Amino acid sequence: MKRMLVTGSSGLIGSEVCAYFHGQGWSIHGVDNNTRATFFGPQGDTRWNQRRLQADLKQFRHHELDIRDRQGALALIQELKPDVVVHTAAQPSHDLAAKIPFDDFDTNAVGTLNLLEATRLHTPGAVFVHMSTNKVYGDAPNELPLVEQDKRWDYASPNDFDGITEHMRIDQSKHSLFGASKVAADVMVQEYGRYFGMKSCCLRGGCLTGPNHSGVELHGFLSYLVKCNLEGKRYSIFGYKGKQVRDNIHSLDVARFIHAFIENPRSGEVYNLGGGRGNSCSIYEAFEMIEAISGKKMLYEYVDKNREGDHICYISNLKKMTTQYPGWGITKTLKHIFEEIHQSWLKRSAAVNVPI
Repeated sequence: MKRMLVTGSSGLIGSEVCAYFHGQGWSIHGVDNNTRATFFGPQGDTRWNQRRLQADLKQFRHHELDIRDRQGALALIQELKPDVVVHTAAQPSHDLAAKIPFDDFDTNAVGTLNLLEATRLHTPGAVFVHMSTNKVYGDAPNELPLVEQDKRWDYASPNDFDGITEHMRIDQSKHSLFGASKVAADVMVQEYGRYFGMKSCCLRGGCLTGPNHSGVELHGFLSYLVKCNLEGKRYSIFGYKGKQVRDNIHSLDVARFIHAFIENPRSGEVYNLGGGRGNSCSIYEAFEMIEAISGKKMLYEYVDKNREGDHICYISNLKKMTTQYPGWGITKTLKHIFEEIHQSWLKRSAAVNVPI
Protein backbone atom coordinates (compact mmCIF):
# COMPACT_ATOMS: atom_id res chain seq x y z
CA MET A 1 0.00 0.00 0.00
CA LYS A 2 1.39 3.40 -0.99
CA ARG A 3 2.06 5.78 1.89
CA MET A 4 1.41 9.53 1.97
CA LEU A 5 2.38 12.12 4.56
CA VAL A 6 0.13 15.19 4.64
CA THR A 7 1.11 18.21 6.73
CA GLY A 8 -1.67 20.52 7.84
CA SER A 9 -3.95 17.51 7.56
CA SER A 10 -6.78 19.09 9.57
CA GLY A 11 -6.94 22.14 7.32
CA LEU A 12 -8.97 22.70 4.18
CA ILE A 13 -6.58 21.33 1.55
CA GLY A 14 -4.86 18.86 3.86
CA SER A 15 -8.10 17.16 4.88
CA GLU A 16 -9.34 17.05 1.28
CA VAL A 17 -6.08 15.43 0.19
CA CYS A 18 -6.33 12.88 3.02
CA ALA A 19 -9.87 11.88 2.10
CA TYR A 20 -9.21 11.86 -1.65
CA PHE A 21 -6.12 9.65 -1.56
CA HIS A 22 -7.56 7.40 1.14
CA GLY A 23 -10.33 6.75 -1.37
CA GLN A 24 -7.63 5.83 -3.89
CA GLY A 25 -6.33 3.12 -1.54
CA TRP A 26 -3.43 4.99 0.05
CA SER A 27 -2.27 4.76 3.66
CA ILE A 28 -2.47 8.32 5.01
CA HIS A 29 -0.39 9.88 7.78
CA GLY A 30 -1.56 13.33 8.83
CA VAL A 31 0.58 15.90 10.63
CA ASP A 32 -1.20 18.69 12.50
CA ASN A 33 -1.12 20.33 15.92
CA ASN A 34 -4.01 22.79 15.56
CA THR A 35 -1.71 25.82 15.46
CA ARG A 36 -4.46 27.52 13.44
CA ALA A 37 -6.38 27.91 16.70
CA THR A 38 -3.32 29.61 18.22
CA PHE A 39 -3.05 31.94 15.24
CA PHE A 40 -6.76 32.77 14.85
CA GLY A 41 -8.44 31.86 18.14
CA PRO A 42 -11.32 29.42 18.73
CA GLN A 43 -12.96 30.16 15.37
CA GLY A 44 -9.86 28.86 13.61
CA ASP A 45 -9.88 25.58 15.52
CA THR A 46 -9.60 22.51 13.27
CA ARG A 47 -9.88 19.69 15.81
CA TRP A 48 -13.37 18.95 14.48
CA ASN A 49 -11.82 18.14 11.12
CA GLN A 50 -9.15 15.93 12.70
CA ARG A 51 -11.86 13.97 14.51
CA ARG A 52 -13.80 13.63 11.25
CA LEU A 53 -10.80 12.14 9.47
CA GLN A 54 -10.04 9.74 12.32
CA ALA A 55 -13.65 8.57 12.38
CA ASP A 56 -14.14 8.26 8.61
CA LEU A 57 -10.80 7.05 7.26
CA LYS A 58 -9.72 3.56 8.30
CA GLN A 59 -6.17 3.92 6.95
CA PHE A 60 -5.55 7.35 8.50
CA ARG A 61 -3.16 7.99 11.37
CA HIS A 62 -2.80 11.37 13.07
CA HIS A 63 0.60 12.66 14.23
CA GLU A 64 0.61 15.57 16.68
CA LEU A 65 3.68 17.42 15.41
CA ASP A 66 4.72 21.03 14.79
CA ILE A 67 6.71 21.26 11.55
CA ARG A 68 9.01 23.78 13.27
CA ASP A 69 10.25 20.82 15.34
CA ARG A 70 13.21 19.83 13.16
CA GLN A 71 14.16 16.68 15.02
CA GLY A 72 10.52 15.59 15.15
CA ALA A 73 10.11 16.07 11.39
CA LEU A 74 13.35 14.22 10.64
CA ALA A 75 12.39 11.32 12.90
CA LEU A 76 8.86 10.98 11.51
CA ILE A 77 9.92 10.92 7.87
CA GLN A 78 12.77 8.53 8.69
CA GLU A 79 10.24 6.21 10.33
CA LEU A 80 7.52 6.42 7.66
CA LYS A 81 9.57 6.84 4.46
CA PRO A 82 6.46 8.05 2.60
CA ASP A 83 6.09 7.74 -1.16
CA VAL A 84 4.62 11.24 -1.29
CA VAL A 85 4.76 14.30 0.96
CA VAL A 86 1.97 16.84 0.49
CA HIS A 87 2.92 19.93 2.46
CA THR A 88 -0.09 22.15 3.21
CA ALA A 89 0.79 23.34 6.74
CA ALA A 90 1.39 27.09 6.99
CA GLN A 91 0.75 30.33 8.77
CA PRO A 92 -1.67 31.51 6.07
CA SER A 93 -2.51 35.14 6.83
CA HIS A 94 -0.59 38.10 5.41
CA ASP A 95 -2.30 40.42 7.91
CA LEU A 96 -1.32 38.33 10.92
CA ALA A 97 2.27 37.80 9.76
CA ALA A 98 3.27 41.36 10.61
CA LYS A 99 2.29 40.76 14.24
CA ILE A 100 4.08 37.39 14.56
CA PRO A 101 7.03 37.58 12.14
CA PHE A 102 9.14 34.90 13.85
CA ASP A 103 6.25 32.43 14.03
CA ASP A 104 5.36 33.20 10.43
CA PHE A 105 8.87 32.68 9.02
CA ASP A 106 9.68 29.69 11.21
CA THR A 107 6.46 27.96 10.15
CA ASN A 108 6.41 28.82 6.46
CA ALA A 109 10.10 28.91 5.53
CA VAL A 110 11.98 26.93 8.16
CA GLY A 111 9.22 24.33 8.52
CA THR A 112 9.31 23.72 4.77
CA LEU A 113 13.09 23.35 4.86
CA ASN A 114 12.80 20.83 7.71
CA LEU A 115 10.47 18.68 5.62
CA LEU A 116 12.49 18.99 2.42
CA GLU A 117 15.75 17.96 4.07
CA ALA A 118 14.08 15.12 5.96
CA THR A 119 12.63 13.87 2.67
CA ARG A 120 15.96 14.18 0.84
CA LEU A 121 17.80 12.29 3.59
CA HIS A 122 15.33 9.48 4.22
CA THR A 123 13.11 9.02 1.15
CA PRO A 124 14.74 10.92 -1.75
CA GLY A 125 12.59 9.24 -4.40
CA ALA A 126 9.39 10.62 -2.89
CA VAL A 127 7.26 13.22 -4.64
CA PHE A 128 7.13 16.51 -2.70
CA VAL A 129 4.10 18.73 -3.35
CA HIS A 130 4.16 22.16 -1.71
CA MET A 131 1.11 24.37 -1.31
CA SER A 132 2.56 27.77 -2.10
CA THR A 133 0.50 30.91 -2.74
CA ASN A 134 -0.07 33.60 -5.34
CA LYS A 135 1.22 36.03 -2.70
CA VAL A 136 4.74 35.07 -3.86
CA TYR A 137 4.15 37.61 -6.65
CA GLY A 138 3.59 40.39 -4.13
CA ASP A 139 1.68 43.29 -5.60
CA ALA A 140 3.35 42.98 -9.02
CA PRO A 141 0.03 41.81 -10.58
CA ASN A 142 -1.38 45.25 -9.72
CA GLU A 143 0.92 46.76 -12.37
CA LEU A 144 -1.18 45.20 -15.14
CA PRO A 145 -3.52 47.78 -16.73
CA LEU A 146 -7.03 47.46 -15.32
CA VAL A 147 -10.46 48.71 -16.25
CA GLU A 148 -13.16 49.49 -13.69
CA GLN A 149 -16.49 47.87 -14.43
CA ASP A 150 -19.80 48.18 -12.62
CA LYS A 151 -19.10 45.46 -10.05
CA ARG A 152 -15.48 44.40 -10.59
CA TRP A 153 -12.02 45.33 -11.75
CA ASP A 154 -10.80 43.49 -14.83
CA TYR A 155 -7.77 43.38 -17.08
CA ALA A 156 -7.68 46.11 -19.71
CA SER A 157 -5.54 44.21 -22.21
CA PRO A 158 -6.91 41.22 -24.14
CA ASN A 159 -3.47 39.62 -23.66
CA ASP A 160 -4.19 39.36 -19.94
CA PHE A 161 -7.74 38.04 -20.26
CA ASP A 162 -6.88 34.50 -19.12
CA GLY A 163 -5.01 35.78 -16.08
CA ILE A 164 -1.61 35.68 -14.41
CA THR A 165 0.99 33.25 -15.73
CA GLU A 166 3.93 31.70 -13.92
CA HIS A 167 6.22 34.21 -15.66
CA MET A 168 5.07 37.03 -13.36
CA ARG A 169 8.10 38.19 -11.34
CA ILE A 170 8.32 37.34 -7.64
CA ASP A 171 10.75 40.06 -6.49
CA GLN A 172 10.86 43.88 -6.43
CA SER A 173 7.31 44.15 -5.15
CA LYS A 174 5.52 44.43 -1.81
CA HIS A 175 4.56 40.99 -0.54
CA SER A 176 3.62 41.32 3.14
CA LEU A 177 5.82 39.33 5.50
CA PHE A 178 3.64 36.29 4.83
CA GLY A 179 4.31 36.57 1.11
CA ALA A 180 8.04 36.90 1.77
CA SER A 181 8.17 33.79 3.97
CA LYS A 182 6.25 31.85 1.34
CA VAL A 183 8.68 33.06 -1.37
CA ALA A 184 11.51 31.57 0.70
CA ALA A 185 9.68 28.25 0.94
CA ASP A 186 8.68 28.31 -2.74
CA VAL A 187 12.23 28.90 -3.99
CA MET A 188 13.61 26.26 -1.62
CA VAL A 189 11.18 23.63 -2.96
CA GLN A 190 12.24 24.55 -6.50
CA GLU A 191 15.90 24.33 -5.51
CA TYR A 192 15.58 20.88 -3.97
CA GLY A 193 14.06 19.83 -7.28
CA ARG A 194 16.68 21.44 -9.50
CA TYR A 195 19.79 21.01 -7.31
CA PHE A 196 19.11 17.58 -5.80
CA GLY A 197 16.85 16.21 -8.54
CA MET A 198 13.89 15.67 -6.19
CA LYS A 199 10.45 15.39 -7.75
CA SER A 200 8.85 18.57 -6.45
CA CYS A 201 6.37 21.29 -7.33
CA CYS A 202 4.98 24.51 -5.89
CA LEU A 203 1.25 25.10 -6.30
CA ARG A 204 0.75 28.86 -6.18
CA GLY A 205 -2.81 28.88 -4.96
CA GLY A 206 -5.27 31.71 -5.34
CA CYS A 207 -8.45 31.41 -3.29
CA LEU A 208 -8.55 27.77 -2.24
CA THR A 209 -11.91 26.98 -0.77
CA GLY A 210 -14.47 24.32 0.01
CA PRO A 211 -16.93 23.07 2.63
CA ASN A 212 -14.30 21.98 5.18
CA HIS A 213 -12.73 25.41 5.60
CA SER A 214 -12.67 27.05 9.05
CA GLY A 215 -12.81 30.52 7.53
CA VAL A 216 -11.92 33.55 9.65
CA GLU A 217 -11.60 37.23 8.77
CA LEU A 218 -7.84 37.04 8.28
CA HIS A 219 -7.95 33.92 6.10
CA GLY A 220 -10.61 32.07 4.15
CA PHE A 221 -12.38 34.61 1.93
CA LEU A 222 -15.46 32.71 0.73
CA SER A 223 -15.93 30.56 3.83
CA TYR A 224 -15.83 33.57 6.13
CA LEU A 225 -18.06 35.62 3.83
CA VAL A 226 -20.73 32.90 3.76
CA LYS A 227 -20.52 32.49 7.53
CA CYS A 228 -21.02 36.25 8.02
CA ASN A 229 -24.09 36.16 5.80
CA LEU A 230 -25.67 33.26 7.69
CA GLU A 231 -24.92 34.75 11.12
CA GLY A 232 -26.01 38.28 10.16
CA LYS A 233 -22.51 39.52 10.97
CA ARG A 234 -21.10 42.62 9.35
CA TYR A 235 -18.39 41.87 6.75
CA SER A 236 -15.54 44.37 6.33
CA ILE A 237 -14.44 45.27 2.80
CA PHE A 238 -10.87 46.57 2.70
CA GLY A 239 -10.34 49.02 -0.14
CA TYR A 240 -10.49 48.78 -3.94
CA LYS A 241 -14.19 49.77 -3.82
CA GLY A 242 -15.17 46.16 -3.05
CA LYS A 243 -14.52 45.32 -6.69
CA GLN A 244 -11.35 43.29 -6.09
CA VAL A 245 -11.44 39.98 -7.96
CA ARG A 246 -10.32 36.49 -6.96
CA ASP A 247 -10.60 33.17 -8.76
CA ASN A 248 -11.78 30.36 -6.52
CA ILE A 249 -10.90 26.68 -6.71
CA HIS A 250 -12.58 23.87 -4.80
CA SER A 251 -10.30 21.76 -2.61
CA LEU A 252 -11.34 18.62 -4.54
CA ASP A 253 -9.96 20.05 -7.78
CA VAL A 254 -6.72 20.84 -5.92
CA ALA A 255 -6.49 17.20 -4.79
CA ARG A 256 -7.18 16.03 -8.33
CA PHE A 257 -4.28 18.08 -9.69
CA ILE A 258 -1.96 16.73 -6.98
CA HIS A 259 -2.98 13.25 -8.14
CA ALA A 260 -2.14 14.12 -11.74
CA PHE A 261 1.26 15.47 -10.73
CA ILE A 262 2.10 12.40 -8.62
CA GLU A 263 1.36 10.15 -11.60
CA ASN A 264 3.70 12.18 -13.84
CA PRO A 265 6.02 14.17 -11.55
CA ARG A 266 8.59 16.77 -12.56
CA SER A 267 11.44 18.48 -10.71
CA GLY A 268 11.25 22.03 -9.36
CA GLU A 269 8.03 23.00 -11.14
CA VAL A 270 5.66 25.87 -10.33
CA TYR A 271 1.97 26.15 -11.22
CA ASN A 272 -0.61 28.88 -10.72
CA LEU A 273 -3.48 27.00 -9.13
CA GLY A 274 -6.88 28.63 -9.11
CA GLY A 275 -10.35 28.46 -10.52
CA GLY A 276 -9.54 30.50 -13.62
CA ARG A 277 -11.76 33.16 -15.13
CA GLY A 278 -14.86 30.98 -14.97
CA ASN A 279 -14.67 30.79 -11.16
CA SER A 280 -13.72 34.42 -10.55
CA CYS A 281 -15.80 36.94 -8.67
CA SER A 282 -15.48 40.28 -6.91
CA ILE A 283 -16.55 40.81 -3.32
CA TYR A 284 -19.78 42.49 -4.42
CA GLU A 285 -20.49 39.66 -6.85
CA ALA A 286 -19.87 37.18 -4.03
CA PHE A 287 -22.40 39.05 -1.89
CA GLU A 288 -25.01 38.64 -4.61
CA MET A 289 -24.32 34.92 -4.98
CA ILE A 290 -24.71 34.06 -1.30
CA GLU A 291 -27.78 36.30 -0.95
CA ALA A 292 -29.44 34.35 -3.76
CA ILE A 293 -28.69 31.05 -2.01
CA SER A 294 -29.43 31.94 1.62
CA GLY A 295 -32.17 34.51 1.09
CA LYS A 296 -30.40 36.78 3.60
CA LYS A 297 -29.07 40.25 2.89
CA MET A 298 -25.34 40.76 3.31
CA LEU A 299 -24.36 43.23 5.99
CA TYR A 300 -21.08 45.00 5.34
CA GLU A 301 -18.95 48.04 6.00
CA TYR A 302 -16.35 49.63 3.76
CA VAL A 303 -12.87 50.46 5.02
CA ASP A 304 -11.18 52.87 2.63
CA LYS A 305 -7.76 51.23 2.95
CA ASN A 306 -6.66 48.11 1.17
CA ARG A 307 -4.61 45.40 2.85
CA GLU A 308 -0.86 45.81 2.39
CA GLY A 309 0.37 44.05 -0.74
CA ASP A 310 -3.14 42.92 -1.66
CA HIS A 311 -4.14 42.16 -5.24
CA ILE A 312 -6.73 44.27 -7.04
CA CYS A 313 -7.55 41.68 -9.68
CA TYR A 314 -6.08 38.20 -9.62
CA ILE A 315 -7.15 35.42 -11.97
CA SER A 316 -4.95 32.34 -12.35
CA ASN A 317 -3.95 31.42 -15.88
CA LEU A 318 -4.38 27.63 -15.98
CA LYS A 319 -2.80 27.04 -19.40
CA LYS A 320 0.45 25.52 -18.10
CA MET A 321 -1.45 23.08 -15.88
CA THR A 322 -3.92 21.98 -18.52
CA THR A 323 -1.20 21.70 -21.17
CA GLN A 324 1.12 19.52 -19.10
CA TYR A 325 -1.78 17.59 -17.52
CA PRO A 326 -4.56 17.57 -20.13
CA GLY A 327 -6.67 15.15 -18.10
CA TRP A 328 -7.12 17.74 -15.37
CA GLY A 329 -9.59 20.62 -15.33
CA ILE A 330 -12.02 22.50 -13.11
CA THR A 331 -15.02 20.34 -12.15
CA LYS A 332 -16.61 22.45 -9.39
CA THR A 333 -18.32 25.62 -10.59
CA LEU A 334 -18.47 28.78 -8.48
CA LYS A 335 -22.20 28.25 -7.85
CA HIS A 336 -21.54 24.71 -6.66
CA ILE A 337 -18.78 25.97 -4.35
CA PHE A 338 -21.09 28.54 -2.74
CA GLU A 339 -23.83 25.96 -2.24
CA GLU A 340 -21.46 23.47 -0.59
CA ILE A 341 -19.98 26.06 1.78
CA HIS A 342 -23.48 27.26 2.70
CA GLN A 343 -24.63 23.73 3.53
CA SER A 344 -21.47 23.01 5.49
CA TRP A 345 -21.91 26.01 7.79
CA LEU A 346 -25.55 25.05 8.37
CA LYS A 347 -24.53 21.52 9.36
CA ARG A 348 -21.73 22.68 11.65
CA SER A 349 -24.08 25.12 13.35
CA ALA A 350 -26.72 22.43 13.86
CA ALA A 351 -24.09 20.06 15.30
CA VAL A 352 -23.27 22.49 18.12
CA ASN A 353 -26.85 23.81 18.45
CA VAL A 354 -25.92 27.36 17.51
CA PRO A 355 -28.70 29.04 15.52
CA ILE A 356 -27.85 30.83 12.29
